Amino acid sequence: MLVSYKWLQDYVKVDDVTPKEIAEKMTRGGIEIDFVHELNQGVRGVVVGYVRSCEQHPNADKLNVCQVDIGEEEPVQIVCGAKNIAAGQYVAVAKVGAVLPGNFKIKKAKLRGEASHGMICSLQELGIESKLVHKDFAEGIYVFKEEVEVGADALALLNLDDTVLELDLTPNRSDCLNMLGVAYEVAALYDREVELPAVSLQTNDEHASDYIDVNVENTDDNPYYGAAIIKDVKVGPSPLWLQNRLTAAGIRPISNVVDITNYVLLEYGQPLHAFDYDKFGSKEVVVRRAREGEKMITLDEAERALSTDHLLITNGEKPMAIAGVMGGQTSEVSDETTTILLEAAYFNPAAVRKASRDLGLRSDSSARFEKGVDPSRVKAAGERAAALIAELCDGTIVSGVVESDQLNREEVQVHLNLPRMNNRLGTDISKADVEGIFNRLQFTYEDQGETLVISAPTRRGDIQIEEDLFEEVARLYGYDTIPTTLPVGATTQGALTPYQAKRRRVRRYLESVGLTQAITYSLTSPKKAEGFAEESPAETAVRLAMPMSEDRSTMRTSLIPHLFDVLTYNLNRKNQDLHLYEVGSIFTSEEKVLTSQPVEREMVAAAFTGLWLEHPWQGEKKPVDFFVVKGIVEGLFAEFGLEDQVSFKQAKRPKMHPGRTAVIMLNDVEAGFIGQVHPSTEKEEDLRETYVFQLDLEMLLNVDVEDVVYQGLPRFPSIQRDIALVVNSEVQAGEVEKLISQTGGSLLRSVQLFDLYQGEHMEEGKKSLAFSLTYLDPEKTLTDEDVTLVHEKVLEELQAQIGASLRS
Repeated sequence: MLVSYKWLQDYVKVDDVTPKEIAEKMTRGGIEIDFVHELNQGVRGVVVGYVRSCEQHPNADKLNVCQVDIGEEEPVQIVCGAKNIAAGQYVAVAKVGAVLPGNFKIKKAKLRGEASHGMICSLQELGIESKLVHKDFAEGIYVFKEEVEVGADALALLNLDDTVLELDLTPNRSDCLNMLGVAYEVAALYDREVELPAVSLQTNDEHASDYIDVNVENTDDNPYYGAAIIKDVKVGPSPLWLQNRLTAAGIRPISNVVDITNYVLLEYGQPLHAFDYDKFGSKEVVVRRAREGEKMITLDEAERALSTDHLLITNGEKPMAIAGVMGGQTSEVSDETTTILLEAAYFNPAAVRKASRDLGLRSDSSARFEKGVDPSRVKAAGERAAALIAELCDGTIVSGVVESDQLNREEVQVHLNLPRMNNRLGTDISKADVEGIFNRLQFTYEDQGETLVISAPTRRGDIQIEEDLFEEVARLYGYDTIPTTLPVGATTQGALTPYQAKRRRVRRYLESVGLTQAITYSLTSPKKAEGFAEESPAETAVRLAMPMSEDRSTMRTSLIPHLFDVLTYNLNRKNQDLHLYEVGSIFTSEEKVLTSQPVEREMVAAAFTGLWLEHPWQGEKKPVDFFVVKGIVEGLFAEFGLEDQVSFKQAKRPKMHPGRTAVIMLNDVEAGFIGQVHPSTEKEEDLRETYVFQLDLEMLLNVDVEDVVYQGLPRFPSIQRDIALVVNSEVQAGEVEKLISQTGGSLLRSVQLFDLYQGEHMEEGKKSLAFSLTYLDPEKTLTDEDVTLVHEKVLEELQAQIGASLRS
């Protein structure tokens, strides 16, 4: 909502406070002011000029030489290229030395040999947006329609000396979507009086009922409809003051009739609609739901397909307007219109919202109807508009208003208990102060001792319960004057649960090894939900009953597809080396038709692409590979003391590389997977070589482990033995390493694989695995005999269980 400071003063006298002070006061009172706009964008030196003569430039076909009176002793000569320049016009002139927006300074000049002392301006050149300029002046200079004082300040006449407050309203404060509502708010904040517009209706001896009848089929959809008739209307441009106010509010002037309905919309907050009575097609207004498949052309020249959910204004047969949203082209007011059918109505907010959303039409009218208009102002707004049409369009108001009226205008009564209020606010506000606040708000009340029975005016539809009144008292009393208090009663110190502490350790570990956290949507598309879900025919993706869009219609079954989106987004912006992780939930269900809550499991996933390590000085570049990612996963398990309980088994999973994928087993239970993304999937997702892992975080963090016990550094030396084993190609190195560790007993402290060989000097179907074994006894120095005894036992077990032999 844009509020003109000068217009606001018509209703509440605030000329002694600046717009910025009002903005500060309103923001502290609960109505946030986003911006304070000065309409003057640094313009100065612009006056009203009178074009005495206008002649063709002797040396240019498209230029004119004008003699312009600007209120000084002698007229000035100005060369102007506007097509609509002519003698006898009152125009806006930037004198020599004037400044226009963008710090553009006007200087003396010669154009094709003719001196030019100033510039005749268009509205756009004075800083008014093109979209707000009347179509008559969309091109060319601005010409004042009325006779104005030569030499006067043109900026003041064009309202460019005004300041506009931009209100950022919450949905409950729809009462401030109009100038009167803002006036009531400002008057309450400054303890001033509100002056309402004076409306004087001069009618003829005819009766509106002779011209029109109103029939509402469902009063729940439309509890009030009022139709007024104004005859002998002359449609044309609005007066300058009216155009200025609409422009300040961000509305483009169109014609006097349309501008008046927009003006009353901004003033009262009540949407109105003017029909051309002669084009309406009948003497009956019928308000009904649309028929299935019915169509109409709206004012924006688009054909709209309607449904039975949409409320229409019809002539008994054809639709003339979509109620509360937009009028129809058939009965549009034009320059030839002479008789106006003026609609003032109250429509069900839900019906208007439904039509606006279905048709993709959001207008100033629909925005107000959706949030609820003041039922007590509907008829008054129609009378205000009729009076202005009669005044500014030379119209004659036909006596009476044809109505269908089932509208409830009763004020809501809410009880306010003073002790409960003070207890809730932590204040000690007296009854007199509370009564003073409600007097400033212009709420009536009845005193019942410690309780006040407040009658909330119909303009304040947000007042429904006692807590709403607490808020009114608090904001008028001043949020910054409410004392600071501590909670009463026993308090407990906050702490993380063991699970939360472990989850935090997961994040810290992953970030310590170089990963960056990503946060993505839990909602995804059905296609992405199929992606990396565990293969189980009983599990189905969970679809939303009313999704925002198809791309956000399904609960995710894996974290990885959205990590791909993050990778693609960054790669498209030349971020090449990416290592991301996410901690989040996935959702699955065993029901085809969901009747209970889906199963939610917390997971951790990561995606890698590009270089893992780069040393420019040494010229070393190490890209991410399977073993880099595997090392990170192993380190994560080691962080929680689970390194001896985890193993990796080669496996095949959908959309993963068949030879570079493994499942991660925790105590022989599958806890996740790791591997390279299948090349075809990489191409489909527009990715380079990419590696991923995903782990069941709940399984990882809920495993019971023994406390870490630290041991002193060994006092005795260790003995290292290297062995190269020849095994079948299908034998996994992890299987060999596990067998060595089990057989080595307490003396074997570590086993490390340091070489793998398969080649021409190796028998077909065989490979060589080389391990380094470290033996240590913390109580004594080991002898070769001690180590040899254990080492030979290891070799025997390797040969017996997996057929391994020492490589010669």
